[in-house]
Amino acid sequence: MTHLQRRTLGRWGLATLAAPFAARAATASWPDRPVRLLVVYPPGGVSDSMARALAEPLAQSLGVPVLVEHRAGAGGSVGMDALTRAAPDGHTLAFSAISPLTLQPMLARVRYDPLRAFTPVASVMRTPVLVVGTPAFGSRDFDEMIALARARPGAVRWASSGVATIGHMVLVQVRIRSGATITHIPYQGGGPQLNDALSGQFEVLSTNVAAQQLQYIQAGRLQALAVGAPVRLDALPQVPTLAELGFAQANLASLFGIFAPAHTPDAVVRRLNAEINRALEGSVLRERLREAHNLPAIGSVDAFAREIALDRQRNQALVAGQAALFE
Repeated sequence: MTHLQRRTLGRWGLATLAAPFAARAATASWPDRPVRLLVVYPPGGVSDSMARALAEPLAQSLGVPVLVEHRAGAGGSVGMDALTRAAPDGHTLAFSAISPLTLQPMLARVRYDPLRAFTPVASVMRTPVLVVGTPAFGSRDFDEMIALARARPGAVRWASSGVATIGHMVLVQVRIRSGATITHIPYQGGGPQLNDALSGQFEVLSTNVAAQQLQYIQAGRLQALAVGAPVRLDALPQVPTLAELGFAQANLASLFGIFAPAHTPDAVVRRLNAEINRALEGSVLRERLREAHNLPAIGSVDAFAREIALDRQRNQALVAGQAALFE
């Protein structure tokens, strides 16, 4: 071995030995400034309210402010793209449904690699999907709406919070099962579409269950047609699930969670997961979730990653055989 080779090997050996110590030192000092939590959907929806509810106990446990910022657009992909440009040091996170990783990249151009750009941190909540009729809805119930869509292709306009969102997936599954021609109206988030629903800009809306939507239903401004949930909601006991109506594959709920940029230190990710699970187990956040008719989704980092992978596999199989129905 030459003198140069010995010097080079020595430098690499020292670097290799030093790397774990450097990583531990960086983790030990984390967090050393406020943590940014990017909400990838517009203000006013269930993701906004629950992200803010989670930020409070998380700030207390981490000892630094957790600042909620909105980076909405393209069904969540704009905010997730912003996350890829953040330093992987645990000081920037995103709150999102899993669809920007498991469905959108199959249907639209995104600027990130859904398999390599992110680190799943923790699942947070499962949100049932609520299908409602607006003031423009002229049918008595879900079955009559389907009959109308079959008889008059294009007569029913169905809005969701964007292409490749869970509400869009519900519509696609309804199209597949019924054979009806229903026009999709994609929005950029839950807040804007709800305003247009109340003014009757379309006939049907698929949205996440939230207290505000339930208030409009109770006031008679929206008509509850179906829910995507394992069982009927306590708040709407008279409203059938999509599975009860014969649309088992459309009986979907949104899974939301926290993500970090790829290469975020594992120790930081594991601590975040523990702190988020602790917050979800607390009475305050559990009550906030109950009031919003959402279910806590407590679990490990690895369990969250497995759910994302499974959802991606299911969507790949669906899109491969039914791509035209996603238009």
